[in-house]
Order: sequence, then structure tokens, then C-alpha cells
Amino acid sequence: MKTSWRCAGWLVSSALMILLIGCNSNKGENGKPVAAGGGNGNELIGAGSTFVYPIMSRWISDFQAKNPAVQINYQSIGSGGGIQQLTKGLVQFAASDMAVDDQKAADIAGGVVQVAESAGPVCITYNLPDLKEPLKLSAASLSGIFLGTVKTWQDPMIKKDNPGVKLPNTAIAVAHRSDGSGTTNIFTTYLSAVSPQWKSKVGQGLSVNWPVGLGGKGSEGVTGIVKQTPGAIGYVELTYAETNNLPVVLVENEAKQYVKPSAESSTAAIDAYSSELAKDVRTPIVNPPASAKEAYPISGLTFLLIPKKGSDAAKADQLKKFVTYIIQDGQSISSGLHYSPLPSSLGQIDMKLLDQVQAGSAAGM
Repeated sequence: MKTSWRCAGWLVSSALMILLIGCNSNKGENGKPVAAGGGNGNELIGAGSTFVYPIMSRWISDFQAKNPAVQINYQSIGSGGGIQQLTKGLVQFAASDMAVDDQKAADIAGGVVQVAESAGPVCITYNLPDLKEPLKLSAASLSGIFLGTVKTWQDPMIKKDNPGVKLPNTAIAVAHRSDGSGTTNIFTTYLSAVSPQWKSKVGQGLSVNWPVGLGGKGSEGVTGIVKQTPGAIGYVELTYAETNNLPVVLVENEAKQYVKPSAESSTAAIDAYSSELAKDVRTPIVNPPASAKEAYPISGLTFLLIPKKGSDAAKADQLKKFVTYIIQDGQSISSGLHYSPLPSSLGQIDMKLLDQVQAGSAAGM
């Protein structure tokens, strides 16, 4: 989910950009992030997910307004990059759209706490200028498109999803991420859940070997391909689609309902997995059961990764305060930025996990 700071204005609305002042990342002369131990003693540096970038910027702005002595810089470099920088001790926290497993968590000095901080939909966007109605796609049609077995917009499977709709007689052009991405992980986790063929041939992860299509770097790259290519289809965060006036697919869920991606429909997906999340907050929330009739099936949680022990007690304390704000008061602005507020039950789990964070000594911090 990599994006450049120079493209930030293209990625989010002008209104949001006002809130980003002061949130640019600190970098050295070689363009690499400044190590976490350098610079202002009250400075916190985070890196990772572009999925969470718009709301993270707002959270930082709001928190700093009430805590002016603290400076927080968030580098929107993608989930994989954030995890790598946290592992190397270059940042105080990371954000990822994929929770790390126990093996990767062990690579982070002193251990790591993972708390869910937001959720949202990964939407399927397309470029069909003559289509007058929202496109609907079933799990079978969607997996077939990205497997390359559904090749044209007049394929019988797509026609079945869209009865009476005049579809173009053109080839489908698939766009996907070329870089490691948490958005890709959410989408491929969904495809693996609904398609045995996808699971066996491609699988899931931050990056996969795509059977078909053209890769774009970052969500902005995928958005660019879709905008410039009639007949194209791709997957991006909802903010990217709305900022670029691109339509989104209504995806069929297990209840056989075609659901629009939204904060509310992603919240329904979280609610469907409340019992599982209580046992392990890393549980994927894709493809909820049929009982969740209003749930959007391609939804995902974003996680904050925080070292359990840091070498700087003051920074550890400020980081805990910032994360506490995100989990509690910060959730109130989620819906307005197309994210799903965390249910109170999940917020309580997060606070218990955050209790594990303490000042201490950790290599590289």
C-alpha cells in the first residue's frame, strides 16, 4: 500500500488535506526514515498501511491539538514496509492490514502487542462508462474474473448477476497491486474463502502471483489503470474510489444479498465475528455467515503493532495515550471517513491488550 507524500493531495479530499499539515514523515538526506531514537524526544514515528492513512492523519491532528508537546509522524509506506521498519527499530509503531503471526511477532525485539484500530471495506471498482446501473457480482463471478476464467463483460455468470442490464461486449481488463499490500491480503483472503480454486492455485497474502491482469504500484496505481482503461476492474480502498469518482461493485454475500461497501456494512461484518474476535483479535472478518445479511463480504481490520517494551519510558507513555485515544474517542470520527467504528466489545479487548505495553529495554529502539 505504498504511496508518496507528493501524491497525498491526489489521494484524499482537499478537506482532509487541511488536517495533514504537520504530519509529513521525517526523512534523512538519503530519503530513508530517521531512526526512532533520533530527533525530538517527544516525537513518535509510525509507518505502514495506506488503507488507514486518511483516518490516521485525522487522529494525529486531533491528538496533537490537545497534546501540543507531542509530535507524531506517520509514514504511509504499506503494511509490509511498516512491519519491516518496526522490526528494525526505526519506528515506535506500525499499522498493518494483516495481523502478524506468532513467528513474525517473535522477530520484534521485546515482543509486540497487536490491537485492532479500524475496519473498512476493500471495494471493487470498474470502468464501464455506458453502464447505467451499479454492477453486481457474485463470489463466483468475482473469483472467475481475477482467475482469468471469466474474460468478457457478457459472460453468462455476470449476466446472471445483472438480469436485464445491458452489459458491454468488451474484454475485461484486470488491475491489481504490484507491490506488497494489506489491501491485497484482505482481498485474497476473501477470494481464498469463497473459491477453492483460488485457494489452491493462488492463495492469500500481502503479495501473490496473479493469474491475470496488469499490476499498479499502490492503490493510486490501480486506480490509475482503472480510470484510464475502459472495461477495467480492480480493487482499492473506498476512499480512493470516491475521491476519483469511480463506481463500486455491489458484492453478493453469503445471505445472497448484493451489498454496497460502506462503514456500516463493514461494521456488520465485525459483529458477525464478535465471538471469534474475543478469542483472537487477528481473526479475518471476510465472508461472514448468512446470518449477517447486511455485511459486506470483503472487509478487513487494520492493526496497530506496538512493542511491548521500549527504551524510552516517556515515548512509551505518550504512545499508550495516543493509542488509547484511537481506541476510545477517536472512533467517533470513523464513519465520516468511510471506516467502521470498532464495537465497544472489541475496544475493551484492545485496552486489555494495550496494558501489556510498558517501558523497558528493547534492542534497536
